[in-house]
Amino acid sequence: MDSGLLTFAILCFTSFFTLANPLGTMPVFLNQTEGCTEDERKAIAKKSTIVAFFTLVIFAFFGRYIFLIFGVSTDAFRIAGGIIIFKIGYDMLQAHITHIKLNETERKIQHYTDNIAITPLAIPMLCGPGSIANGIVLMEDAETAWYKVAMIVSIALVYLITFLILRASNKLYKLLGETGSNVMMRLMGLILMVIAVECMISGLKPVLSSIISMA
Repeated sequence: MDSGLLTFAILCFTSFFTLANPLGTMPVFLNQTEGCTEDERKAIAKKSTIVAFFTLVIFAFFGRYIFLIFGVSTDAFRIAGGIIIFKIGYDMLQAHITHIKLNETERKIQHYTDNIAITPLAIPMLCGPGSIANGIVLMEDAETAWYKVAMIVSIALVYLITFLILRASNKLYKLLGETGSNVMMRLMGLILMVIAVECMISGLKPVLSSIISMA
């Protein structure tokens, strides 16, 4: 296998897995599905990961057309996306769960329907702005069809693992405990911040080069 392709696939997997943050989503999943049966929890976990997968793939493939419509450059999006991902990574490093603002009416509606699989679990927990920005940037970096395939396979693998983690969330949360979950979240946050810095640097390089050449 091409070493560049393998490196790209590993980058895709690690960045998307860290952004999806299934371990950090576990407490939210358990809270939102409190009182549900195991079959209902399984269905919600399955639906949320499928919705997150297709949402991310659609944005990855068609997100670049947003650039054409709004006149946004890829480099500018890399910088903005890097900032978003860095902020998420920083919050994870502090062991903070992403804040989801839901009013009481929404909570009541979600309590009686399985729309919680879509909001807040699939969007924005498992597929938020950071994941979407990362998907668009990495799709721009996908040099050949094989790179695109590697990216899609990586995303599918991430959400398959996410489904399995959510499915076993009760057991895992008891096994890891609050301290173990916080340690894992901090490690993933640090990895995410490094990826974000690389993303911002790749966006800043051509911008700075253009400014220097014009000076």
